[in-house]
Amino acid sequence: MEASAAEVSTPVSFDLTRPIADVTFRDAPAVPLATGDRAEQALRHALRTGAGLLASEQLGLAQWCLDETVAYLKVRYQFGRPVGSFQALKHRLADLWLELVGARAAARYAADTLARGDDDAPVAVALAQSYCAETAVHAAEEAVQLHGGIGMTWEHPAHLYLKRAKASQVAFGTPGRHRAVLGDLVDLPA
Repeated sequence: MEASAAEVSTPVSFDLTRPIADVTFRDAPAVPLATGDRAEQALRHALRTGAGLLASEQLGLAQWCLDETVAYLKVRYQFGRPVGSFQALKHRLADLWLELVGARAAARYAADTLARGDDDAPVAVALAQSYCAETAVHAAEEAVQLHGGIGMTWEHPAHLYLKRAKASQVAFGTPGRHRAVLGDLVDLPA
């Protein structure tokens, strides 16, 4: 293919750590790899695999946010004691930890079903995306907020994790869309 047959533009991504590009082909020679049902199945499988893998990334993002926030709250002092010793903050972190436990189970199950080519993969991926996407955003929001003023600055990476979580939340469909798909897959009307 000649270089003049493709045009590449790079719009500014919401998540600056994950650049994106638009590629437009003009008068480029092409050979279809698949058509009809076969093409549709291949596309559906690729999107499902991407969503399943993204759930694992979202889990890792949420885990980093929780770990860093817990570590910070142990060394940040207010009123002569560690901020992490305040009961209200402990409860918020405990709630987040419980969300992570569920997200871990969902992401691992999705990865397992995808790796084995299991018939339950569509259900597992829809479940993982509907859960992991929201957990990642919640964990990143808590990290920014509980880091206080430093969490809002460019010097701290918490804002990067929040941007990644928000961008990933819609990358393969919103959690609501995945819940609707899940409802259809298990015969639960909306």
